[in-house]
Amino acid sequence: MKKCEAFIIGGSAGSLEVLLRLLPKIDAEIPFPIIIVIHRKHGSDSLLADLLSSRTKLIVKEVDEKESIVAGTVYIAPSDYHLLIERDKTFSLDYSEKINYSRPAIDVTFQTAAEVYKSKLYCLLLSGSNSDGVNGLKSVQLWGGKTLIQDPKSAQVAYMPAQANLHVKIDHILGIEDMGDFINLLA
Repeated sequence: MKKCEAFIIGGSAGSLEVLLRLLPKIDAEIPFPIIIVIHRKHGSDSLLADLLSSRTKLIVKEVDEKESIVAGTVYIAPSDYHLLIERDKTFSLDYSEKINYSRPAIDVTFQTAAEVYKSKLYCLLLSGSNSDGVNGLKSVQLWGGKTLIQDPKSAQVAYMPAQANLHVKIDHILGIEDMGDFINLLA
């Protein structure tokens, strides 16, 4: 497998349960950041970081504007902002219109990260009820990154990964139990 410089996970309805099962399995010394973009209601900010932090030895934090991206950290996109990855490997927050009824939109993060990390980017799309993430995975593929989806059979809401599987050449389809081992093998 190609070297990983960033691993991004996008999800919506049904993805929180996957994250709670996945994070405890990830090695504490991974040499790349994990960035999570999950659809959620405005105002649920600190609760999600606290919940995910309780499941892993990794540092878990909500993204701050212009923050540098550091390996071994789990970053969470703030609710109600699009999360962009800048060329200097910092985060940028954007309050422009919703995309696929969502802010943050998974597509935005996948697309901007693809231009920065190119072939060293891995993006995983989890359970969800709309097609957010599909166009982002197309960009990841275009720039040479790796596209991954949760096996739709294991998804609480299969629509999102199933749409990605229909419209993108997916590199890996992962069951929930296989995700942690896959990420650890990239280290």
